[in-house]
Amino acid sequence: MKQLEGRIAVVTGGANGIGLGLATRFLHEGMHVVIADNDDASLKRAAAELSLLGEVETVHADVADEHSVRALADAAVARFGAVHVLCNNAGVGGMQRFSTTNLDTWRWTVGVNLWGAIHGCNIFLPILADQDEAYIVNTASMAGFLTTAPLHPYAASKAGVVALSETLAHEFATEYPHIGVAVLCPAYTATSIADDERNAPNGHVPRSVADPELESLRAKVNADIGAGVPTETVADLVVRGMAARKTHIFPSPEWLNYWQDRVDRVKAQL
Repeated sequence: MKQLEGRIAVVTGGANGIGLGLATRFLHEGMHVVIADNDDASLKRAAAELSLLGEVETVHADVADEHSVRALADAAVARFGAVHVLCNNAGVGGMQRFSTTNLDTWRWTVGVNLWGAIHGCNIFLPILADQDEAYIVNTASMAGFLTTAPLHPYAASKAGVVALSETLAHEFATEYPHIGVAVLCPAYTATSIADDERNAPNGHVPRSVADPELESLRAKVNADIGAGVPTETVADLVVRGMAARKTHIFPSPEWLNYWQDRVDRVKAQL
């Protein structure tokens, strides 16, 4: 998708991090943008920043809720009349051992990360299909490819986003050839995802026992996130990826070496 000027983009999780980076880049490309988020304070700040660059609509939305995503689609069409680019970007993280991860945490994480992408693809498809050209970008993670440290709900949900995106790309190649599908798989990126637990059920992810080893690992990962790839770089790769009709976008391609290690370990057991 090479022509972005004058097109309409919807970005979930658009008030912070990668989503805000995408919205900013799209506006610089001459697009009109709808950003959705469940953090009203961040939405207000983002709107003030983005409105200096172009036309922006903000919508409070919970992507885990089908009805909320339908309202988002209605709001986007009501404001701009169409949608050409859908970025299912909203996501939450969290690091916890399986034995101490309760089911509410699983439901919250899978609800936002995987069901959010499913809701977006399902609800926006008729709108995208009506355009001459369109694109879906689903934000997954390298955690969707790798067997990582204690990120059970996160890794499982992101693996689902990878599979969803790849199957859609395969099906749409013949059924909706004018709709591109890409899965964005960042590794460490300079975002605030480490703070997302504030939006969890009851305002936090419960930790029933002290776990110094896990806390040390969490601190290291958070530091790596803070020093990660800038969101502007990720957004640039997305724009270039759409122009090249890519189905996989890797801001940190060196991490694919770990994926190859995983493949080699599996093959060694055959």
